[in-house]
Amino acid sequence: MDVVYAIHDAQMIEEIAVFEPELILCPFLKKFVPSEIYNNYATFILHPGIREDKGAYSLDNAIREEKDEWGVVYLRANDEFDGGSIYAQEKFAMRDTYKASLYRNEVNVASLKALQTLLKNIADEAFTPIPQLPTPLHKQLTQKDRAIDWQNDTTKGILKKIYMSDSLPGVLDEILGVECYLYGAWEEEKLRGEKPKEILAKRDGAICLATVDGAVWITHLKEKGRFKLPATYVLKERLKGVKEERLPLIFDKSYKTFYEISCEIEDEVAYLHFNFHNGAFSSDKCMKLKYAFEYIKEQVKVVVLMGGADFFSNGIHLNILEDSKKNGEDGWSNINAMNDLVKSVLFADDVITVASLEKNAGAGGVFLALACDYVVAREGVVLNPHYKTLGLSGSEYHTYSLPKRIGEQRANELLEACLPIGAKKAQKIKMVDKLFAHASYKDELKRFCQELLADEDAYEDFLWDKEEYLEENRETIEAKREAEIAVMYPEFWDEGSEFHRLRYEFVYKICPRETPKRLKANARDL
Repeated sequence: MDVVYAIHDAQMIEEIAVFEPELILCPFLKKFVPSEIYNNYATFILHPGIREDKGAYSLDNAIREEKDEWGVVYLRANDEFDGGSIYAQEKFAMRDTYKASLYRNEVNVASLKALQTLLKNIADEAFTPIPQLPTPLHKQLTQKDRAIDWQNDTTKGILKKIYMSDSLPGVLDEILGVECYLYGAWEEEKLRGEKPKEILAKRDGAICLATVDGAVWITHLKEKGRFKLPATYVLKERLKGVKEERLPLIFDKSYKTFYEISCEIEDEVAYLHFNFHNGAFSSDKCMKLKYAFEYIKEQVKVVVLMGGADFFSNGIHLNILEDSKKNGEDGWSNINAMNDLVKSVLFADDVITVASLEKNAGAGGVFLALACDYVVAREGVVLNPHYKTLGLSGSEYHTYSLPKRIGEQRANELLEACLPIGAKKAQKIKMVDKLFAHASYKDELKRFCQELLADEDAYEDFLWDKEEYLEENRETIEAKREAEIAVMYPEFWDEGSEFHRLRYEFVYKICPRETPKRLKANARDL
């Protein structure tokens, strides 16, 4: 197996000619595959649309047209855009949510099912592909189609326009004189304004704007030529006088509004959700989650860290650090806040902790999970337990928690290889304790947590052993953190640190010049 980035035609043709594949899969393309490739190799395109749908921004149109059902197809590449014969297809029910969430959830699951069908059909000599229908390309949506008419569009209409444009290309608008793209829309049930587009409040980086029939929260903005940031970071002093509309630390979801931390308690088990945008943990969010965890663990016997709607956690907030005028200072603050959060979970000796990896996790987010007593994962989840690709050595007690689970040698290999790990492999090497099926994940998770409480004596013995172990090893564990931080200090504070360059390239989405060598050298292990 080989991995090739679709950077430009000559590069793709050259890399594929060297490898001479029997089969080419294109799961996420932004450009047309050169004819020199699909005419010489069996090439299959994953299209996030149903049979008869053709063209870019397929999901945008599906959301715009309020489809109840959508799907994915694997097409044999030819000279017609999305016009090749269909070798596999899978449908799914549409959720009332934003495009990126559909991609990360329904489209992802459907594409994995379709891939299994594709491989089966390719191997079947009797299989006959289904011809694509002779339909035209669907409508190419412009910013004119996405634009919000604040004087006439309803709250529902505004939500739909932002949903179909999130996370690309966003909805172009102007807020307080700043031309920017809008992302992250949430309906507000209580707040109301006198005129549409009036800014009513702010909360956790988001702003609330009045509509003709209610209000919406906008969590993120992006100025042209810049990158996505919490709305208040973009508008800054322009929001002077706008009140901070606070919620309790853990919101009870009793009405529609924007919130990040919530919790359900069932039979002495707390399911703690932290829905931070793109799984990015800024310093303040680390502290809020730490306080929420410490508060909720006093009320139950088991705490389950649930993560968010699209990610469990991806560690520190790179976009905010890139925006900061004090990169080193704010980066240092962020990693220490993340460490303090992990410490609270790691040393919680009065409850059993469970990490629920129903969604993907990366960098420090993986090690937040490994701080728990148990780690369970949904099949298909992908973990990226490494930092080096961003010029960081990492912290979050990873030099303690990872070797403790998988051994020193394998831990070093994972950190150096910088490769993603599927949930099945993570379970095999004991990074993950339990693997649950996608369709029954929530039920299996709840059953697992109830089993932890089924035997009261076993529960008490577990906590006793945990407390004793942590007490005996506290100094050793804390020394690991101090050693990690000592290595990270120059990575944040030195102006010439690779972290600053690599963070810039990541945040601004600088296209690589070639396929990363780590992927090509280790493709067989992906």
